[in-house]
Amino acid sequence: MLGSGSSQLVVLLASVLKPVDDTRMRGKFAKTLLSRAHTQIHVAGQGAKGYETYPDRGGQRIYQHSIFRGARMSLGRLAAQWRYWRLLQRLAPSLVIVHAPELLPLTMLWQKLGPGRKFIYDIRENYALNISTQQVYRGLTRRWLAAGLRWVEGQAAHQAAAIILAEASYADELPFVPTLPSDRVLVLENKYQPAPGETMPDTPGRIPTATETLHLLYSGTISELNGVWEAIELTQQLHTAWPGGAHLTIVGFCQQPPLLRQIQEKVARHADWLTLVGGGNMVPHARIVAEINRSHLGLLPYRPHPSTERCRPTKLFEYLAHGLPVISSPNVLWRELLVKHQAGFQLDFTASIDGAVLAEQLQQANFYPDGMPTDVLWENEGKKLWLLLDSLR
Repeated sequence: MLGSGSSQLVVLLASVLKPVDDTRMRGKFAKTLLSRAHTQIHVAGQGAKGYETYPDRGGQRIYQHSIFRGARMSLGRLAAQWRYWRLLQRLAPSLVIVHAPELLPLTMLWQKLGPGRKFIYDIRENYALNISTQQVYRGLTRRWLAAGLRWVEGQAAHQAAAIILAEASYADELPFVPTLPSDRVLVLENKYQPAPGETMPDTPGRIPTATETLHLLYSGTISELNGVWEAIELTQQLHTAWPGGAHLTIVGFCQQPPLLRQIQEKVARHADWLTLVGGGNMVPHARIVAEINRSHLGLLPYRPHPSTERCRPTKLFEYLAHGLPVISSPNVLWRELLVKHQAGFQLDFTASIDGAVLAEQLQQANFYPDGMPTDVLWENEGKKLWLLLDSLR
């Protein structure tokens, strides 16, 4: 069995979609795999340096490799393919876990060219749906990219030792999943994994008294689809209605320069109640966690869209794990968690917001009456990951 016995297990985690310290790939998968002896982890992704190593507390090591440098839309992505192929040849890993669809073709070729080679495809997004609906590409380009990507994913899914779904809904959305044996499909949600040395709060956050400043938070990808303007408008209403004033911190990365400039101009005009952290630069996850811990209210003001309506955002688990009260857009899946833990409520951000009514609602609410949630943590997901690896022959 893969992962059993005393022989060294060499696992390569690969992606070019996000920086190499991506919380799912490195913070969750890598740390989980290092929980067992005789395991060596190589993380290949985006980064400025060519090769670094990071010792973990148990004396094992995570090896970091930069295979992609530069802007997201650049010729550097072609060079990344060559670096990735060379890495596969040099490391000869026991297992490859692919976190980016564009690395699938070379992974499948590598698997075909040698006996006993195994890979797992971790599906973090419904990529074809995103391409089809998010207006990043136009016309025939969008249609051909979506169709081509779906074909590659289907081929990879049948060739892979297993596939992992970041959302349970993907089992219904992705046409190739129902054709696979059920024991080769595993759902691992993006639940929260505390960073090494991070002390989790013992008690949930509280809404401050009306005379104190109410601190709101918008974190993660900064985009119109994710509701950045709705977050700003809500805060502006509360800033007037809340006696102590309200303040919004926007922390994350914006991939759209025109939008970023508009937000920066807005921040410059309203610096007394609006702060931007990151924007044009990636923000370390530790900084995002720090902002969660200093905030009173987390916002998920997503606009209605097919690419998000059946997904639970990572930030939702992050907010719940830290006991942060939440206001979200209407969504059945999110509402289940909010109601279960009495963690917050949903608001129609497309309608006119009465700041005074909302302020009164917040002051009267009793969030997290049963204490800190535990079912939003990654620990149990990590156990499922090891059970999957133990089942591979």
